Amino acid sequence: MASKKKFAYEYPRPALTVDLALVTRETRQRVLLIQRRKDPFAGCWALPGGFVDENEKLADAARRELQEETGLDVDEIEQLYAAGDPGRDPRGWTVSVVFLARVDANELKPVAADDAKAVAWFPLEKLPKLAFDHAMLLARVRARFADRST
Repeated sequence: MASKKKFAYEYPRPALTVDLALVTRETRQRVLLIQRRKDPFAGCWALPGGFVDENEKLADAARRELQEETGLDVDEIEQLYAAGDPGRDPRGWTVSVVFLARVDANELKPVAADDAKAVAWFPLEKLPKLAFDHAMLLARVRARFADRST
């Protein structure tokens, strides 16, 4: 029986997560949020996302989390930002790679599943109270669109 190799490092390492901002192509843009089923932040709204599995590509992890929590599949996603400030997650040090996808909401039928208690579209300019640092992440999304004048 082969033993699994263990690695030990003398410095702390963060957990790696992904988040995905699904934003509509409408003039008054909306973003898809999930309502968290579990702590931390149970009942709060958040971007779909979660932990990256070992040996999983970041973009694949973002698509997997979106599919698990909303039942949706998207092809084209863009890496937008990496967030890793201490304290962003009460469970410990996490670094999240944030992805962005533009979609037509009329073509999508999200359904809450897995860690999501509910799923809904919210105006990008009028968001509910958000979990973690997702308000800052969505400010980055708005800034990206302002930069592109879209």
